Amino acid sequence: MNSASQTVSSATPIVRHFRQILLWPLQIVRPQAGAPHISKYWELLEAVGDACPWKEVDDEFGDPADFQERHYKEFITFLPYVQRFLYGEGNRAGQAGYGKSPIRVFRRRDIARVRVILDEQTPPLLFQVAHVDLHFFYDLDIIILAFEFFANDLPLLLVEDVLFKVGRTYPGFWEANGQGGQCPYRVEWLSASGDVLAASDYENRRKYLHFVCRNRSPNIAAHWEFLLRPLALYNSNQEGVIYYRQIEYHRMPLLAYVSVNDPQALTRGDFARLALIAKAGPSDTLPYSETELTDFENRYCYDKFWDPTNPALSSRYLCCGHAFVVVGKASERFFADPETGLLGQFRHQYFLVNLIAHFHKATLMLFSEWLVMAISQLDIRDMDSVKRFKREIRRVMETFLRFTHRYWFHEVSNQAQARDLFRLLTGHLETDRIYQDVSAAVKEMNQYLDSDGLRRQANTVIRLTVVTTLGLIATVATGFLGMNIFDEADNPLWVKGLVFLGVLTPSVLLVIYAVTKSKALSDFLEALSDDRLGWREKWGVLFRVFYRPRDKLI
Repeated sequence: MNSASQTVSSATPIVRHFRQILLWPLQIVRPQAGAPHISKYWELLEAVGDACPWKEVDDEFGDPADFQERHYKEFITFLPYVQRFLYGEGNRAGQAGYGKSPIRVFRRRDIARVRVILDEQTPPLLFQVAHVDLHFFYDLDIIILAFEFFANDLPLLLVEDVLFKVGRTYPGFWEANGQGGQCPYRVEWLSASGDVLAASDYENRRKYLHFVCRNRSPNIAAHWEFLLRPLALYNSNQEGVIYYRQIEYHRMPLLAYVSVNDPQALTRGDFARLALIAKAGPSDTLPYSETELTDFENRYCYDKFWDPTNPALSSRYLCCGHAFVVVGKASERFFADPETGLLGQFRHQYFLVNLIAHFHKATLMLFSEWLVMAISQLDIRDMDSVKRFKREIRRVMETFLRFTHRYWFHEVSNQAQARDLFRLLTGHLETDRIYQDVSAAVKEMNQYLDSDGLRRQANTVIRLTVVTTLGLIATVATGFLGMNIFDEADNPLWVKGLVFLGVLTPSVLLVIYAVTKSKALSDFLEALSDDRLGWREKWGVLFRVFYRPRDKLI
């Protein structure tokens, strides 16, 4: 059993305020092969009307009277090109510009609380739900679900177990008692009145096994499936206005805010568990070996405002790529203030920093998927397949170009803390390396299309050259002798027509034969111009125009 099922001692630190945001990147899948690409998937949700639980969220840039200092601080955190990406650009009438933000956010408000039962021995935990948002991105088949919930006064052991278990889309295995491995015993979405809207089914082993056997892709838990409706999992039996599938593995990326009475009382083992989202355990132990954690502080901790010997420096940032965790003192006003303090920054600035980083990684993996699908369906012996491949690669190249100039950033802020944390996050996610790999693959595809086009042009030029060379002989002969060898001017029209057809037919046949044998004839012309070959070898090349052994043609 997980350590959260153990008795929580009085010495266990208490988390005064715990807040977690799950980020779940998903790929939108076109239900039919060859279906047209859609740039504005959110319009499909809007078309559902009142029956859709997802409603678009208006941004803060409406009535200036409602624009708060928190919105202002969030805005100025980012560089101008990131501001345009996140918030769009306000233009005067008649003037062109960046326009609206390419991000559209939809929110559902029917889920007010979430009840989590970690295991059979642990009492239920009740969390308040702050937001359930779905982020769409213009021109890209990517959506990101953001699920934010919070609670107060929880033992650190339970917080570690919640971080470790709740963001699981499906179980990785099953315990001996049938419970989903490393998953909560039960998760329930509750309405404002306390009604259960949906519940997890991690224990339904048969469901997950059968789905993977039939579809060669993982299923997702029932409560997450309910949360995304009317979107539907690709390959499932559910009808949906948009179909999706997972991009990464079953653990959702997350952000966590942990405020305690005395952060400096936390041990190295506590910080390691929080940073790496490891199993809950006693504070005096490490989640992994000492060798594995030798450079833990250098790799995973941002300690600009952390000093164990100085109580004034008690805020610590932890990041492993998969998780971004902020730990600080509950009694410190700057850390706990939800508007102008670190809690407000965590929910807005740092949320957006993480959203951008995970969006980058998900999109780059999407491009990689598109390239693999395009090349896997290519059959160079089928002209229709070649044409479809070229159209798909050109579409991917165009989309990648727009992604690079609209969405891709190496830096998001000039403010030292936001800049450093973005670098730490993207370093763990390795988005720069993935971008270089995808960019190189796209360039290789482009070079292939260019070389294939040049090869086809060269073959066409060769054939035209051979036909022109052969036609040159007849042109010179007729031009030298003139057109009066046969005087047909006084003959009836039908005789002239027969003469015309008598000349046209062998001319057409000669051109067709020249095109058919253009490759071999081009070899003869090349041999004829080669001074190193004797006439015997040259006539031998011409002979092969009319007779070529079968094995030479294969």
